[in-house]
Amino acid sequence: MDTEYKSFAKLLHLTSRALRMAIDRRLKYLGLSQASWVAVAAIAGAQAPLSQSELAQILGVEGATIVSMVDRLVKLDLIQRIATARDRRKKLLVVTDAGKALYEKVRMEADAIGKEILENVAEQDMQVAMQVLAKIHAATESLA
Repeated sequence: MDTEYKSFAKLLHLTSRALRMAIDRRLKYLGLSQASWVAVAAIAGAQAPLSQSELAQILGVEGATIVSMVDRLVKLDLIQRIATARDRRKKLLVVTDAGKALYEKVRMEADAIGKEILENVAEQDMQVAMQVLAKIHAATESLA
């Protein structure tokens, strides 16, 4: 099982990275780093405005890293910080119209790449893979 876990974890990591890099190559014409479009996509895809610490957690980066990234995205007019009614010191992140347009481009490219990648994967295999990943995700989330 130990060897299977290591092989699975490595393959999962490499696949995730390869997918992000494929999308990144397609989006190079936008002149944005992968970190930038991933951050904008996370904010645009969130159910509610995110705080900087929530964005950092989603992206798996340190708080100090997120500050400079958010500053850059604000300067590019892709996102903006808005004050909250409860705590004026706390700022929430929302996408601007330009950020929404970027998000749509990213989503369209990701969907197109997904179709290309999965065209030779049987529907049944995809269903099994998603079930396995959902179980692993749930087990991971339940760890203390």
